[in-house]
Amino acid sequence: MQDTRSGILLAVAGFATLSIGDAVLKSMAGLWPVTAVAALRFSIGAIALSAMLAYNEGAAGFRPARPWLQVARGVCLAGASLSFFSAIFVMPLAETMAITFLSPVLTALLSGPLLGEKVRQAVWIACLFALVGVALILRPNLAELGWPAVLPLVSAVFFSLMIIANRASTGSGSALAMQAYMALIAAPILILASVGGEVAQIDGLRLSWPSVDVIFRCAFVALTASTAHWLVYLGTTSAGASQIAPASYIQMLVATLLGWWFFGDVPDAITMAGAAIIIGAGLYLWRDGAQKG
Repeated sequence: MQDTRSGILLAVAGFATLSIGDAVLKSMAGLWPVTAVAALRFSIGAIALSAMLAYNEGAAGFRPARPWLQVARGVCLAGASLSFFSAIFVMPLAETMAITFLSPVLTALLSGPLLGEKVRQAVWIACLFALVGVALILRPNLAELGWPAVLPLVSAVFFSLMIIANRASTGSGSALAMQAYMALIAAPILILASVGGEVAQIDGLRLSWPSVDVIFRCAFVALTASTAHWLVYLGTTSAGASQIAPASYIQMLVATLLGWWFFGDVPDAITMAGAAIIIGAGLYLWRDGAQKG
């Protein structure tokens, strides 16, 4: 019982820390191109994780099993992160976070064709309700922003594919190695995206030398993200994945409070209803899976 309680508290702390990093990301909107922010954040993470991996496991730690699967994980992480960062730059934090909570439902849905798992009836029910919630949240943003408003949905799809790739790569390395592999693949992709924005001379993606403040913020986001993932990992090992899964929704509460406090973003009633439906769909899916397990 004590381990379960401690594990849940660790997971809650980890998920809350992720939202703090997201708020810092949003504070950089307009200060530096989103592609460059993503590239710097993951470059810092890749360097730090590589150093830790080299210290703990030596050269052997950089020889992953099933390397192409590790590439797929890194590509999905790059796509999910760039989409999410871009969404945070143009949308309220709470609304972006709410739509990305579609990922657990998408993961359960896509695990059928991609992993050969049986898709339960509860998955289809949860997917239907979650999509209704997404539609409610996108309602004002599509009218105001156009297609960029679907970026959180793109991020959720990439994140779901990454989770599925994570499942498929179970046993391919230590927890530290698995994080390092993803960062080492994602960082070069994001650097290329950053350079591509400059070469194509796309407005808003033109490169410039970052201020010291931006560099420190990117480093802070990299540090908090790694710390958060480690806290969630510790929580999972103490309490079990099924116990800590609902703790992820603390991100929505923290994101809403930070968005209101620092950016003046107050979700309207319909947006909150959409978020509640998405979270409810995820909890329903978790509860059904726990009962089946």
